[in-house]
Amino acid sequence: MSWQPELDELERRKAFAREMGGADKVKRQHDGGRLTVRERIDGMLDTGSFTEVGSISGIGEYDEKGALRQLTPANCVFGRGKVDGRPVVIVGDDFTVRGGSADASISAKPLMAEEMAAEFRLPIIRIIEGSGGGGSVKTIETKGASNLPGGVGGTRGFYYMTANLAQVPVVGLGLGSVAGLGAARLASSHFSIMTRESAMFVAGPPLVARLGQPLSKQELGGAELQARAGGIDNVAETEQEAFEQARRFLSYLPSSVHGLPPITDCSDDPERADDWLLSAIPRNRRQIYKMRPIIESVVDKGSFFEMGRQFGRSIIAGLARLGGHPVLLLASDPYHYGGSWNAETCQKVVRFVDLAETFHLPVVYLMDCPGFLIGLDAEKTATIRHGVRAMAAMNQTTVPWCTMIVRNAFGVAGAAHQPGARLSLRYGWLSAYWGSLPLEGGIEAAYRAEIDAAADPKAKLAEIEERLNALRSPFRSAEKFWVEEIIDPRKTRSLLCEFARLAEPVRVPGRSGNAMRP
Repeated sequence: MSWQPELDELERRKAFAREMGGADKVKRQHDGGRLTVRERIDGMLDTGSFTEVGSISGIGEYDEKGALRQLTPANCVFGRGKVDGRPVVIVGDDFTVRGGSADASISAKPLMAEEMAAEFRLPIIRIIEGSGGGGSVKTIETKGASNLPGGVGGTRGFYYMTANLAQVPVVGLGLGSVAGLGAARLASSHFSIMTRESAMFVAGPPLVARLGQPLSKQELGGAELQARAGGIDNVAETEQEAFEQARRFLSYLPSSVHGLPPITDCSDDPERADDWLLSAIPRNRRQIYKMRPIIESVVDKGSFFEMGRQFGRSIIAGLARLGGHPVLLLASDPYHYGGSWNAETCQKVVRFVDLAETFHLPVVYLMDCPGFLIGLDAEKTATIRHGVRAMAAMNQTTVPWCTMIVRNAFGVAGAAHQPGARLSLRYGWLSAYWGSLPLEGGIEAAYRAEIDAAADPKAKLAEIEERLNALRSPFRSAEKFWVEEIIDPRKTRSLLCEFARLAEPVRVPGRSGNAMRP
């Protein structure tokens, strides 16, 4: 008298579930160059670590005697697994079953995945394709009524979709066409990535065509478009590359806000000093230079993981390590607007400062900012409003902060380089140059009468500029302790690694009062 018949029935039902939408739908998925949800989960997690939850949930078909003929699985697969030995929750859309839409879903499954991540304080990885369990007009007929958005438990799902941003690392992988609720789930992530052939939109081409905009998926919401718009962070060439980027992102973060980012072994000498840094910044202030090689020189070798490269491009942002300690790194990029902050840059700063505050990451800022972008476009995009929001985000942080002023620091945006009301470390390179506003243009405004009265206005302008530049030396500011220390650029890595060590005992686990927002 054993339970073998029931065990056999369980295995039969699991076999139905593993077939997903059927051989023809699986082939269609593969023919489109995409993996199935189960292949994606296996590719994302450590081998053999997946423990599924709700493995036989779905819609059963029974004969007249009540025996199961067929089981169509729910189009959501979720459970627990490990990434680099650390436990995570993973939830994925099965596009082979009704394209991931609501009429084939069991809404309690993705909701439970979010709840599990929150309750057990585990990162959650969302693998998204289709509407992510969202709407389909066919649902009206299959359900016999029209769904009220947020109704019948839906509000809880929307709550956890964003609430988890303040609690655990959230990764979103867009691996196909992502629309509606799926797009919202992808956007409400700490790190979002799409494969190059994927697309994301609030509503797809058929709906948008009704507005008189006949567009292909790529034209409407291709990965490159979304990366430039700031809708996602990164683009991957393949699904495997997307998994690798997700793993790398998670490696810098704690499992939840109730822990601290993990410190790793470091073979890169914290005292390493690269001689070329002494000439990295041109003497000619109009000449640009590349910031990314400077970043690579001062952080642990190969540790910089850039995010959001194509959005808000006058700021470079990402995660890095200093002597094995994870940090959030911001750096100016003079190749875009000379490093000036436009509205997009300010939004990017808020996002990454929020990330640092949420997960207790010290912030390092390599600064070269001549101010907010000026001109008509800057006014049309409310740059100043976005700018003061970025300043507020900085001032609200509690994590340790260190700024290296590499070149420019001017105007209101120049003031946005450290928290305003608490201790932070600040150093100026020999090339540093700062003030209320750049001399160019400012002299003409401040000394207009003197210049106009001169016999040779151009010579007078040059004379005043030379006089003011002598006073603008960073050494003069250091005399007055308006900047704490001027340094040899080759000392940058050593000082930053020291900062990371000093920051370690200061960080306190727990939920921040100013956590990450989408």
